[in-house]
Amino acid sequence: MENKELYDLIIVGSGCSGYAGAMYAGRMKMRTLLIGKIMGGTIITTDIVENYPGFIRLTGQELADKLKEHALDYKDMVTMVEDEAIRLERKKGCFKVHTESGEVYSAKTILYATGTKHRELGIPGEHEYFAKGVHNCALCDGSFYRNKNIAVVGGSDSAAKEALLLTQWAKKVYIIYRGEEIHPEPVNMVKIEKKISEDKIEIINRTNIKEVKGDKFVRKVILDKPYNGSLEMQIDGVFVAIGLIPLSQLAEDVGIEVNKRGEIIINRNAETNVPGFYAAGDVVDTRFKQAITGVAEAVAAVYSAYMHIGDDNASFSCSDE
Repeated sequence: MENKELYDLIIVGSGCSGYAGAMYAGRMKMRTLLIGKIMGGTIITTDIVENYPGFIRLTGQELADKLKEHALDYKDMVTMVEDEAIRLERKKGCFKVHTESGEVYSAKTILYATGTKHRELGIPGEHEYFAKGVHNCALCDGSFYRNKNIAVVGGSDSAAKEALLLTQWAKKVYIIYRGEEIHPEPVNMVKIEKKISEDKIEIINRTNIKEVKGDKFVRKVILDKPYNGSLEMQIDGVFVAIGLIPLSQLAEDVGIEVNKRGEIIINRNAETNVPGFYAAGDVVDTRFKQAITGVAEAVAAVYSAYMHIGDDNASFSCSDE
């Protein structure tokens, strides 16, 4: 069903960047619709956030809630719907967003802030045992592994933080990484080293998991190099933290340019190659991706959208005629 209202801005994505964009659009008196499948985005799976200015420490859920609350303070301008955008259209004078529920919304401008999805290992057993021992979110599923042995796959800061969180429940956490050394932020490396000294974490470098095996649940993994003399490692859970894939496909379908990694290319004003279409957050091609950088990009995007709408030469109509 097509909604007849022509919004000033539709925000596709309901994470930190989307919420920040909605807040700023409300301040700019722009009629704004935010569409998102998971309200709060991936930040709600983060246990502790310690690098967002103004808050020494809070949970990811608390940060998302605060940003959402701020945006909805402009309730006369900002509307949020829990739905999933499944198709975008680029019309002569506007954009249309088709959703999973069958609704179609129109807007003069778009802020695309869909974020990313977890990269998969691509090995036998990964899909078969997903949510039965294979997971992507320690905060969501770690408590099921009290006094169990768990593997975290990956060597990034995100993998280190997953491992640290899992030590709250697990008997022991094994960080399995294909590279020479894990590379978390220095403050988290110090925490990892402390847990190693307590025999709560062990790092297995230069090693890959080739297969996940079990019965109803994960029981072991097969390695490409022996660990303690065997290629089989008894394990109760595997948490995969090997990176993220940008959710940019819908934008590509309307001609938005991406780089070789699939990230949307933006300039410092969060503009894409298509006038009126802006992007922010983990889905864009900026090198450093944090909640605070995504929020800043979203604010820049909204200001750019505001200026675009105010252009005396701009003409906005969603008529098919």
